[in-house]
Parts: sequence; structure tokens; C-alpha cells
Amino acid sequence: MTPPKSRSEQLYERALKVMPGGVSRNTILRRPHPLYAARGRGCRVLDVEGVERVDFANNMASLIHGHAHPAIVEAVTAQLARGTAFTLGTEQEVEYAEHMCGRSPAFEKIRFVNSGTEAVMACLKASRAYTGRPMIAKVEGAYHGLYDYAEISETASPATWGAPDHPASVAVARGTPQSVLDEVVVIPFNDPERAVAILNDHADRLACVLVDPVPHRVGLIPIRPEFLSALRAWTSERGVLLVFDEVITYRAGYGGVQELHDVRPDLTAMGKMIGGGFPVGALAGRREVMDVMNPLSGNPLFPHAGTFSANPITMTAGHTAMKLFDRAAVERVNALGDRARRQITEAISVAGVPACVTGAASMFRIHFKPEPPTDYRSSFATPEEAGMLKALLDHLFDSGFIMISTGTAMLSTVMTEREIDALTEAVLAGLRKIKTLRDSSA
Repeated sequence: MTPPKSRSEQLYERALKVMPGGVSRNTILRRPHPLYAARGRGCRVLDVEGVERVDFANNMASLIHGHAHPAIVEAVTAQLARGTAFTLGTEQEVEYAEHMCGRSPAFEKIRFVNSGTEAVMACLKASRAYTGRPMIAKVEGAYHGLYDYAEISETASPATWGAPDHPASVAVARGTPQSVLDEVVVIPFNDPERAVAILNDHADRLACVLVDPVPHRVGLIPIRPEFLSALRAWTSERGVLLVFDEVITYRAGYGGVQELHDVRPDLTAMGKMIGGGFPVGALAGRREVMDVMNPLSGNPLFPHAGTFSANPITMTAGHTAMKLFDRAAVERVNALGDRARRQITEAISVAGVPACVTGAASMFRIHFKPEPPTDYRSSFATPEEAGMLKALLDHLFDSGFIMISTGTAMLSTVMTEREIDALTEAVLAGLRKIKTLRDSSA
């Protein structure tokens, strides 16, 4: 007798009929089918089959306080009764703008949008408008969202990435115009000499250099101070803007990861956690740069609008979340990140598997490499490494832990040492299982 289909299997069969691949986000696809959430609270998620897991993904880093935080739920519920969107400004956006500008010295003005992709896109367009130049430079392998120019070379491979001295501009989506590729300069991460040499070749046409200070897709490797200083010096000397993508990394400090460095960007893109669990993006930076969007000029260099930008639901949720993310909360969740990286490194040593951990603050990533990678090319996984990572992630999922598919975890403030210790034990068990399989097949 054929066993009855699970609730998730039934949902996926319906989804396949109405969505490409049965999903709206490729990142949730699992074999043979995705699992579907029923509800979440704190750091735990219950799926429709009734299985509870500890959530170390937190919707791709967007839930700094976990699921359904009571203070956010209460504030949003009250706002729902007052309205969700208006063709008018709201007090909520003014208050939240004041709060965010108070968190970072580099934030003289701010504009809210609806996603991290949109925030990066607006930063690039503002940079072009301010400088009058067309080109952008970005780090090889770095993910900056769905915008054509921002996504170049995020999926480059050994077959396409070109020479280290001149990384190729590689399209992600088929049909990307050659003109887009021609306007994007790709630089290696954490290599100031090579990066500056490449930038020098395009100095007169560059509007900005876009950099994530701890780029997830590059390997979740912290930026080296000498690399960042070289970029800041080069851009300042040539009138090129330095743009930070802190869509993920703003969680690293009270004022983002930038407050940990002696460098101020001209513009910063944000998203994810600053929405308190709702879709959000923001760009902030120097007053004169942000004013390319200023409608009071009569003819703004970059006319900017958005139907749901700064809607009061997101502003309420985001402001509540960020007030909760005070310096004490930042320090505590970052300490949990330190604990996780330290303990997992110890587990790797005990298991005797070629692996390592990278990351910073409340973020970490597991690589099946004997030494921590330093850039995109050294973090690129071989088929064997990718297979071991999948085996570990499957083991963790079956053991009750949700991770990001790259082997990455993004912690939340509602976690405790108990969750970190439990994950470490599960990682050790998974690594030992992988070691046994490797030894038996040798």
C-alpha cells in the first residue's frame, strides 16, 4: 500500500502547477520537496508536519530578534488598525529616519525602500547621478541582489572568471546585455594592490566602488583594514564614491560593521533586519550625495519614488526592532557568534575533517577546506567539498537545525548558549559521520 502523502508533498504538488519550480524563492527548494512553515516563535519554527527546528537561518539574516517577537507583534498590530499605506507621509517614517541617522556618523540623510536589492540599485543610480559617470566596480563573487549591474560575477567559476589580475565580468542571467558587462569592473577581495591597479585603468569613468565588508557569497570573510583603507584613499582622491552594502552586515555593530572600521562610506545600502521581519531597504549617506534625490531642487538628478517605500507597517516594525537592538543586545548576540565559531572549530579538530569556520559578529559559515579562505576563488567549493557540505546540512536539518544552504548561520537575539551548544553537538556528530564515510570509501 502506498503511504499517504505528507502535507508538504501535497502543497508542493499544487505549487508546481502555479510557480516555476514550485517556489517563489529558489533558496527554499529542497529535495524531494520543500518543507512548509506553520508558525515560528522565538528561535524555533514549526513546520506543517509538526516538526520543530531551531532556526539559524532567520529568513536569510532578516530576523535579528527571531520570530514573532512580542514587542514587534504588538506595535504592528496596533498600526494595522490605523492603516497600512498612504499617499501621505507618516510620523513613523520621520521617527525611524531620526533613529537610523542617529546610529551612524555616516548617515546624514536616509531614504527607505522595499528590499536590499532596491537599496543597492538606488545607491548605484545615486552614484551615477552625483558623479556623472557610468561605471561601477564591485568585488568578485559578491552578492548584491538582483540588479543587472550589481549581480555581475557573483556566480563566476574557474571556467569563466579569468585571470586574477583582471577578473572577468561574468553575467549571471542569460540575456544580460554586453553593455552591462562593459560598465562593471570586477576587483579581487582583500587584495589592495591588484584592486587598485584595476581601478586605475577605469578611474575617469567610475561612479563608485561597491563593497560588502563581510561578503557572504565570497565566503563570509571579514574585509582586511588595509584593503578597505586602500579603497577609501583611492576613491577619495579621484572623486569616486565608496558604497557599502550592509544589507546583511549592519547587524555586526550598533552602527553597522562600518563602526568597527576607521572608514566612512559615502553611501550605505541596508535591508533585511532593519524591517523587523517585513520587506525593507534603505540607503543612507552624505547629505550632498543623497540630495541627488531631493525634489526641492525642482529637477532632481535622480528622481526617486516607490509605492510602498516607508509604509507605516515596515517603519513601525523596523523602528521597534532596532530600538531593541541596542548596544547590549549587539554585544550579547556577537558573543554568541564568538562562542559558535570557537566551539565549531574545536568540533572540526576533534572530528579530524578538513574544514574551517569563517565569519564575524553574529554570523558564521562552515567550509570544507583545511584553511580559511581569503577571497572568492579560494572559497569556491569543489564538487567533493560541496557534497560534504550538503551531507552536513542534511544531517543538521534532520537533527532539528535550519541553516542557510551555503553552510551559514545568522544568529538572533532570542538565542542562548543552549542553542549554540546543541548546534555544536550536532555539527560534531555530522562531521564524524562524514569522516566515517570518507574513510570507508578511501
